Amino acid sequence: MPFFGELIAIATVLCWTLSIQFFTAAAKMVGSTSVNIIRLAVALLLFSATMLVRDGVLLPWDFPQHAWLYLSLSGVVGFFIGDIFLFKALVELGPRLAMLLHALAAPTAAVIGWLLLGEVYAPRQWLGIGVTLSGVALVILERSPTVAPGSGRTVTRVRPMGVFYGLGAMLGQAGGFVLSKVGMQTASGYLDAFAATQIRALAAFACFVLLFTVTGRWGYLRRALANSRAIGLTVIGSFAGPFLGVSLSLLTLHYLTTGVASTILSLVPVCIIPLAIYLHNEHVSKRAIIGAVVAVGGIYLLVG
Repeated sequence: MPFFGELIAIATVLCWTLSIQFFTAAAKMVGSTSVNIIRLAVALLLFSATMLVRDGVLLPWDFPQHAWLYLSLSGVVGFFIGDIFLFKALVELGPRLAMLLHALAAPTAAVIGWLLLGEVYAPRQWLGIGVTLSGVALVILERSPTVAPGSGRTVTRVRPMGVFYGLGAMLGQAGGFVLSKVGMQTASGYLDAFAATQIRALAAFACFVLLFTVTGRWGYLRRALANSRAIGLTVIGSFAGPFLGVSLSLLTLHYLTTGVASTILSLVPVCIIPLAIYLHNEHVSKRAIIGAVVAVGGIYLLVG
């Protein structure tokens, strides 16, 4: 089928774009930390069921010890610390700006790989890093645009604390990606990415259980579980994002090169713009649209 890989990649982008909307709405109802632990619990159930049907085991026990170590660290850095910041950024900045900052994870991971793993990048890729940073800066440093009275549009203000949360989420995502790469590498090649994601989610879930126990947050979780609308939104988001989105993203690599797949998957900040306009009635300036497109162009240069 022509363009089958591209269609899968676009479906992945739509899954991630929609899941962010569901998670944002749920987090505003019951708090970001409660949504995080519920989201991971649902994702783990889906991962475990799939592993049981596919491989006949609940967990990838055949993974070597170093893989469990680095993938668990990746889950702590990316899914636990990174997502705590991400969900707070979603509440503070909204999905559009939060995910645009999140797009910086690709160039940041490249820099970490260059510094710590000895990876080598071509001049074009360094240019891509600069272009991506410029695109994001174009949006973040924009003064709040004026909106015509009576237009009904809202303006999302770039709050410093929201930017801090967004950058924290980005660093967690980048660090988690690098640790995942180290954990999945073996002498014979790469380990199964789907099972690796399950280990990451399991480690993050354990950290949330510890956090809730130490800080006495189980009462917040009980109240969150009593909110059926928030639970429904979180379950749908968990299926669309961490489970279906991750699975489809791995499937794209069977049909597309890494560069093409990564570039299409980086379109989430751009795809969120129409939803921000028509679903959240948010005013999005031409500068913000141009900045998002420039950022994606930089990612194309980086991974192409």
